[in-house]
Parts: sequence; C-alpha cells; structure tokens
Amino acid sequence: MNIYDISKLAGVSTATVSRVINGFDNVKPATRDKVLSIMASQGYTPNAFARGLGLNTMNSIGIMCADSSDMYLAKAVYYIERNLREEGYHCILTCTGYNRDSQKEALSSLLSQHVDCIILVGSTFIDKDNKKNKYIYDASDSIPIMLLNASLEHKGIYSILCDDSAAMQEATLNLLDNGRKDILYLFNSYSYSAEKKKSGYRSAFELRKMNCDERYIHYFNGSSQDIEGVYNFISGLAEKGLHFDAVLASDDFLAVGAIKYAIRNGIKIPEDLSIIGYNNSVLTNCCEPELSSVDNHLEVLCQNLVRICIGTLSGQSMAQQTVFRGELVHRKTTINKSNDREE
Repeated sequence: MNIYDISKLAGVSTATVSRVINGFDNVKPATRDKVLSIMASQGYTPNAFARGLGLNTMNSIGIMCADSSDMYLAKAVYYIERNLREEGYHCILTCTGYNRDSQKEALSSLLSQHVDCIILVGSTFIDKDNKKNKYIYDASDSIPIMLLNASLEHKGIYSILCDDSAAMQEATLNLLDNGRKDILYLFNSYSYSAEKKKSGYRSAFELRKMNCDERYIHYFNGSSQDIEGVYNFISGLAEKGLHFDAVLASDDFLAVGAIKYAIRNGIKIPEDLSIIGYNNSVLTNCCEPELSSVDNHLEVLCQNLVRICIGTLSGQSMAQQTVFRGELVHRKTTINKSNDREE
C-alpha cells in the first residue's frame, strides 16, 4: 500500500494525499477526513520517516544508482535530487553496484520504505533478456518507476532518455565525412545505453554504404577512473598492428585516454588522429587539446524526469516515453569542415 493506492481509493490526486499527510491547511475538511479514514483502514504508514499518526511527514522518493563514483551517474543524481528538493520531496539514495541480485534487493528495500516513486538512474538496471526485467515491471504495478536513459514499455514505467544511437551515428558520420576511414570504437559497458551507442556507430557506415570492420570495435574492461589503463589498452591495440585515424569513445574518460596515447606517441591531433568522447563532461575542458564530445543534455533529461515524476504523482496523465537528441560539440580534437551531404 502506498500513496498511489490511497489516492485511487479516495478518488483524489496523490498531491492531495500528500497535503493531508503533511498537515497542510489547503484541503477541504471532508476530503481530509476521507483520506485519513482510508489510511487508517488500510494501515497505511506514509513513508520511512513517519511520526505519530503519519502526519507532518516528509514525502520521499527512492533513487537507485549503480555507482556514485561514476561521473555521469553522480551528476545525474545531483540534478534529480536538487529538482525534487525544490518540489518539496526528499530522496533516499541507494548505490546498488552492477550485480542484478543486489539491484533487486535494493528496489525491494525502497518499496518496503513506502517511497512514493522510484527512479532508476542509468541504463544498467535494464537487461537484454526482458524476463529479467520482471522485478521492475512488478514494482511499477505498485508505484511509478522512472527510468533515466533507458526504456521499458509497461504501465507505470516512465522512460526519459537521449537517443544515443542517433547521437553516436551523427558523431561517426562527422568523422567519415571528414575523411576518417579507420575509426577505433571504444566502449566500457554492455548496458542498454552502450548497446544503442554501438548500433549508432555501425549504422553510420551502413548509411555511407561502407563496410563496418568489427576489428575496430573494442571493449575496455576497466574502471572509469583508470585513464592510464585506457592508454595502455590503446597502445596494445596499436602494437598488434591495428591502424586507426580516429577514436570514437562511448565515454569521455576513454577519449581522454586516447589523447594521452596520441601525445605520448607524437601523433598530431586532429591532423593525424581525430578523437570524440561522449557525455560532454568536465573532462572535455580538463585536457589539452580540449575534447570534442557528444552532449546528451543530461540536465535537461533530469529536469524532465522530475517534471514527469511530479506530474504523475499529482494524478496527471504524462507521456510514458520522452526522447531527446544528443548534439556533437566540436572542440580541438576534431576537424569540422562544412558538409552539405544529405543524410
């Protein structure tokens, strides 16, 4: 039983139930009595912060994040928490790691704390095998579930994401149309988002009627903080005879490792090697030359996620999928000649 269920039984919005719980005055006495009566009959405790009879409590929303040390995920949590706080909600954050059993346990724990909604930050919670997403589907039958940069179709699930496939396709096309033929593609995850990015890379070659050589697609199995490890990884590929004139990375830290490789080997950027990262993070301005990167508009994604979350909790009908388009931001690691070719 949660605030969503109480609102249905009482025939009022979740916002009205929230105002009753918090003892606000702007609720009609008859409505207040009806909500309180239903809460009492259902044995409903509003959330983990309940005091006394459940009045004057804080509205709470659960946030699940796989790794708070990850730059992208940490920034997303910051944006979401900030916007929810402005709406009067408090957050319960749990860092789950990438193990599926741990993620299921974390979601179950948040449900037991009677949060009003759960936000899954990042696409690592979504499995290719749809049967393994059952724990998310089941949770959405009780309370709204918000997905940041992932997508599942089910009543009660709301997906807010960047079209990573289209954004990576644009970045790859830019390299191809500026004369790059051997584009090394680096990725560090097999998540929903990572697979979309990879498909965008491949589709760009298809669009230009060129062969996508799978020898240039490589997985870096290391920490997002191990830039030196990325340098060593790229060096190893080059030592094995792989020639490349561009590096396209699924994350900025991978691209910074490529810059380090070029500098240490006397390779001119972007004349001899073009480099593009992804996420348009602070790392783009922390290296020399400054890194070109795909901006997936994370702050806008988070703002809209909170907007849809609050609208849903207020009883409004909200879009279940909202998709934004990423944008390639050119800096000093790419050549950006004008291009009039039609897509």
